[in-house]
Amino acid sequence: MHDLVALADEHLANARTAAHGRSAHVVVHDGVLRQSVIALVSGTVLDEHNAPPAASLQVLRGRVRLTAAGWSEELSAGALQMIPKERHGLTALEDAVVLLTAVND
Repeated sequence: MHDLVALADEHLANARTAAHGRSAHVVVHDGVLRQSVIALVSGTVLDEHNAPPAASLQVLRGRVRLTAAGWSEELSAGALQMIPKERHGLTALEDAVVLLTAVND
C-alpha cells in the first residue's frame, strides 16, 4: 500500500530543490498498468509528448494545465481527466502533484 499524501509531500519537496523543477516516482507497475506520482513546481513544463494507448491524470495538489493541439484544460486538486490520445503537454500553474495512470502496450 502507498500513502499518496506522504508521496506528494516527499516529491514536491524534491521538486522544489531539483534543477529541472520536478520529481517523479512509479508507485504501481503491473504488466501494462503504470501509476506515477509526479510533482512539479510552479511554471515547470512537461513538453509535448506522445500519449499511451490509455491514460488519466488526477490532480492531488495544486493546479495544472493539460494541453493538446488546439485544446487546453485547467485542472485543480481533486480533478480527474482522461489524457488526450494525441501529443500533449502539462504545465504547473502553481506547485502541483499529479497521479498519472497509464496503460501501455
